[in-house]
Amino acid sequence: MHKTLGIVPLTAWMLAMPIAEAKEWSFDVWLDKQKIGTHTFSLDQNRLQSRARFKVKVLFINAYRYQHQADETWQGQCLSQLTAHTEENKEITDVRGQQQDDQFVIEQKTGRQSLPACVMTFAYWNPEILKQTRLLNPQNAEYLDVTLTDEGRQTIQVKGQYMVAHQYRLNGKYQGKEKLKITVWYDEQQDWVALESITPEGYKIIYKLI
Repeated sequence: MHKTLGIVPLTAWMLAMPIAEAKEWSFDVWLDKQKIGTHTFSLDQNRLQSRARFKVKVLFINAYRYQHQADETWQGQCLSQLTAHTEENKEITDVRGQQQDDQFVIEQKTGRQSLPACVMTFAYWNPEILKQTRLLNPQNAEYLDVTLTDEGRQTIQVKGQYMVAHQYRLNGKYQGKEKLKITVWYDEQQDWVALESITPEGYKIIYKLI
């Protein structure tokens, strides 16, 4: 299998104001009909931890291995600090970012880049991302142009129960090249409950809340 399966970029801040209680989102992750791992997000005040571990087997052989961890610090809706480490098969990627004056500065082995002062990642649990035109992928530091399509209310299955959720489609491009095709769902309280993504190779990644 080609090793660009990657991860749905999934780390950011939940609300404009700090919250008193911690919250966690845990997902089983499927590649089409095969369960390949888990992805957990732990939010405590303004700090977010993301931990993912995937393995794809073909004929009982590990064809793809992926581990990702990201730690973010937020000030309101703006990212103030980022540390991300990703191992994709034998390829290792490290991304570090820091708010500096009127810029968010990112450093990685491929170089240094400066982004606008207030940057958001793909904060699926925060409906505020639906208003954004650019979002940061913390895995590789690509700052993507995003477009949103509101697809209305749909009936989906969450934790074995059918429910009505609002469905949105996000498309992401980087330097004019299509990178991400994501569908995300929110319940009636605007809480994030499900996600699907289509990889460049045409595989479907499915996040199921547990």
